[in-house]
Amino acid sequence: MSTPTRDPEDALGALNADRAYVHLLDQLRRVLADECRSPVLVGVHSGGAWLAERLHTDLGLNSPLGYLSSAFHRDDYGSRGLPTNIKPTVLPFDVEAADLIVVDDVLFTGRTARATLNELFDHGRPARVELAVLADRGGRELPISARFVGVSISLRGAQQLVLSQDTQGHFSFRVE
Repeated sequence: MSTPTRDPEDALGALNADRAYVHLLDQLRRVLADECRSPVLVGVHSGGAWLAERLHTDLGLNSPLGYLSSAFHRDDYGSRGLPTNIKPTVLPFDVEAADLIVVDDVLFTGRTARATLNELFDHGRPARVELAVLADRGGRELPISARFVGVSISLRGAQQLVLSQDTQGHFSFRVE
């Protein structure tokens, strides 16, 4: 699927998270309609959970919405430290043989996606797991890719792309 790409200079001023969301939503609508599927959305805390909630509503899904914490399966505690407010995994459905779309805000090295898969498999063996992300910033360290991507962006070195949500539910990015 065609994904808008932003270069590092453009990233600081023109990256529009709501526009990326609309692109992501359109991809999901097309594919789910074409494939006649009704998957379960699972949001990765915290930005992915915000996205999953909005997607769940906008797609009109009747299936329950799940939430995942990747905290206990991360392999980078040495560089990131332990999180201080871990939100729990909540999966109000049977993971076994489920058709899942894991939703996250930013895909970078692939380590969060790997940790998320480990957490999912602690609860059962899904039939299918696909990844939807608002932004793919490249820099993969693991062989992981997202099927659904709102926007692709390149950032320099240690820059981070952070998603925020305001009280009206609108998304915005900032580069740190």
